[in-house]
Amino acid sequence: MPLVSGDVILRHAQENGYAVCAFNIENMEMVQAVIEAAEEKKSPVIIQTSANTVKYASMAMFYAMVHAAVENSPVPVALHLDHGDSRNLALKAVRAGYTSVMIDASKQPFEDNIRQTAEVVEICKPIGVSVESELGTVGGKPGDIEYGADGYTKVEEAIEFVERTGVTSLAVAIGTVHGVYKGEPNLDLELLKNLRSNVNVPLVLHGASGLSEQDVKDCVEFGISKINYATELRIAFSDAVKEYVTSHDNIIDPKLFTKHARETVKQVVKEKMHLCGSSDQVKQTTWWNSQ
Repeated sequence: MPLVSGDVILRHAQENGYAVCAFNIENMEMVQAVIEAAEEKKSPVIIQTSANTVKYASMAMFYAMVHAAVENSPVPVALHLDHGDSRNLALKAVRAGYTSVMIDASKQPFEDNIRQTAEVVEICKPIGVSVESELGTVGGKPGDIEYGADGYTKVEEAIEFVERTGVTSLAVAIGTVHGVYKGEPNLDLELLKNLRSNVNVPLVLHGASGLSEQDVKDCVEFGISKINYATELRIAFSDAVKEYVTSHDNIIDPKLFTKHARETVKQVVKEKMHLCGSSDQVKQTTWWNSQ
């Protein structure tokens, strides 16, 4: 089926009390793993490419792979630009066929974040492309400053931000970090609860790789509708390749070790879908075609 808007998927998750997994992919095998897992689990899914990933290969290349993979798929899939850092990059994604984009100006002053986000929403909303933005400081990337609780999303600012930008989903900072955790995460679930009560758009959790199963379940229970996974998939793929190559002498066919890595990633994806509650959300009714 054709790719669908991210907002259609996220609204269904918000209304039905589960979270959609959003998986950052790096190559064809990871695309295949995610789509096969979604079909087997009967789960909606969001496939993402980061701003860094599309420097490695073009958006057109990633769109072509995803489009080919979902052409005959019975599950709803959105293609999303993760952490787009400029209006121009968001526009490139839209032109390439992406159905959802993120404009991340969270490091900018509050008013600049609003302005840049609103500009992207103004372009995307009329053509049905959903827009995610971030408010607060998730951190964890190289060069990021760690703000601690001072960088958590503030409820009053979140209300104003959503009203003034028209954004369709909001990534919030409640104590997670991108990448591998150096210590135990300290999630502010009371803050998440207040954000959910006061902000009417789906809420997004970045930095979920490495969270415990209970942490993830708590975040879904208290109002998260989209959970991003990137680092865990990269680790799973890379470790599987290393394992296969190490145990098979004189291997020269890359299809053999990438197939092994694909199956490994697929299992991780299926586990995350089960954990987030998105399994079996694709039933007889095609809710994604009626919105």
